[in-house]
Amino acid sequence: MFCDKDILNLNQHPELTRNYAQWQHEKWGVPLEAYLDSLREARESTTGVPAWYAILDEAGHIIAGLGVIENDFHKRKDLAPNVCAVYVDEHWRKQGLARLLLNHVTRELAKKGICDAYLLTDHQDFYEHCGWEFFTMAEEDNGGQARVYHKHTAI
Repeated sequence: MFCDKDILNLNQHPELTRNYAQWQHEKWGVPLEAYLDSLREARESTTGVPAWYAILDEAGHIIAGLGVIENDFHKRKDLAPNVCAVYVDEHWRKQGLARLLLNHVTRELAKKGICDAYLLTDHQDFYEHCGWEFFTMAEEDNGGQARVYHKHTAI
């Protein structure tokens, strides 16, 4: 099965930039250019934000991924950074890949001295099982309300 060594930090794999941006765009509908810009910015960042991670199958296809950005389309700019775009292709679900990615990224943030991470989601049970705690409701940029979860990143 998959383990931490199977998680690719996309800063170290620029050859995957376009494919990964396209993959995320297809999942979430966020403009392709926004992903490409964030992936480029991540390669230049020394702070650990933004950052993008992926898991590939044996054939080299992206099957899971997530990102870390300053803000995930909400008005609580003080709740940063945000884990975002957590996605596992349907065929690969229920194998621990999302949990593996979440644990990996919180350890990576801790190594960069970032003590807290947040995420917006409506999948409350899953994230609570992964050790994230409900923190607050936040107004989204589009005017809706979203549940914000928090995780202390300390190793």
